[in-house]
Amino acid sequence: MTETEAQTFAHEWVTAWNSHDLSRILSHYDPQVVLTSPVAARLLNDSSGKVAGKNALEAYFRKGLEVFPNLAFQLLGVMNGLSSIVLQYRNQNGKVCGEYMEFGPDAKVVRVVAHYAD
Repeated sequence: MTETEAQTFAHEWVTAWNSHDLSRILSHYDPQVVLTSPVAARLLNDSSGKVAGKNALEAYFRKGLEVFPNLAFQLLGVMNGLSSIVLQYRNQNGKVCGEYMEFGPDAKVVRVVAHYAD
């Protein structure tokens, strides 16, 4: 992944989330995506925090948008790897968040590991 591709993806991803348009958000993810997140653990009452598959991801994101109606992200930084990126952003509560994302061969996210600062 080039720096330009990483920056483009990051800006599109943040814009999608800030639009609250679920189909636009989901367009970034592979059908077999696996997400692991402390927020998922809390919202889904599942200590693993794991969400597997795009259908489950859609349900989780829908719930997240309902629970956080004022959700808004501000992109702080982008780090690119060979087939992955790390996005750093500030959420609507002013907390710094980081998401590690791996991409499959079709440039869709296949794995996400989310991190949050206190």
